[in-house]
Amino acid sequence: MIIGDRLRAIREHRRLSQGEIENRTGLLRCYISRVENCHTVPSLETLEKFARALETPLYVIFYDGEIPSPVVILSEHNGNRDGGWGASGKSARFLHKLRSSLSNMTVKNRAALLLFAENLVEGKHANRIHRDRDLTGERSSASLRRSAQA
Repeated sequence: MIIGDRLRAIREHRRLSQGEIENRTGLLRCYISRVENCHTVPSLETLEKFARALETPLYVIFYDGEIPSPVVILSEHNGNRDGGWGASGKSARFLHKLRSSLSNMTVKNRAALLLFAENLVEGKHANRIHRDRDLTGERSSASLRRSAQA
């Protein structure tokens, strides 16, 4: 079995161009061509990117039976079966872009991004508490301290 031929067959079956695979995986189009033409052997991590971009389980790429394995779609509507956020339109495009960006990040950078997002949410929560106190007429302890010092 030649993996490059299998990747090309799955891509063509899905009617995707190498440019679309490039956008979905972050891999260069020339590299995708080299893999499909068997000039280079991709790593397992790269094959996982191909599988995600082709929306097929990884094992399908390795299937070498006499009767070709049917190409399986992982999930309908990006895993969102109820038609909610991320199911279609602008939110689906954003979700796809976010998924591909996260898959290209290192583990350390993903952890840093998660920490930043958690701090951002905590900051918004703290700001909301202070804003709510101001709306109810209650003064925060910091505000009371500043008044006492003046």
